[in-house]
Amino acid sequence: MSIEKVREFFKPYGLETSIMEFDVSSATVELAAVALGCAPERIAKTLSFALGDRVILIVTAGDVKIDNAKYKAQFGAKARMLLPQEVALKTGHAAGGVCPFAVPDGVAVYLDVSLKRFATVFPACGSSNSAIEMSPADLEKYARPAGWIDVCKNQQV
Repeated sequence: MSIEKVREFFKPYGLETSIMEFDVSSATVELAAVALGCAPERIAKTLSFALGDRVILIVTAGDVKIDNAKYKAQFGAKARMLLPQEVALKTGHAAGGVCPFAVPDGVAVYLDVSLKRFATVFPACGSSNSAIEMSPADLEKYARPAGWIDVCKNQQV
């Protein structure tokens, strides 16, 4: 189970008990915001893309969308999200629970600057009914991203 992999990932840091699990779905930004009782923009959504033969994850604020021109300028290719049937196989997490933690080797994680405007954000933890609260700095520490990028539109950084 993917959430168990994330729990194990956080255990050396003493954060495994900080993972919240809900009796309701948190599989979308809107559902997660309701489950957490927070503004949707504070949900740190993790989007999965195919980049050639590689898989990349981009974590963004809940209220922004990928800007195709910025994405192409950043990565040199058109944005192509993974198909629903590819997500679990290639990211280690099922759709609705994709997160930047405990991902397979070779999967690169990027954090979008849209997250930096918040004191804390809520990424999923490997299931469609989980999350953890952390600062963007802690998200950077634990997600071990390839870097911070600017690939979204409608940002209010």
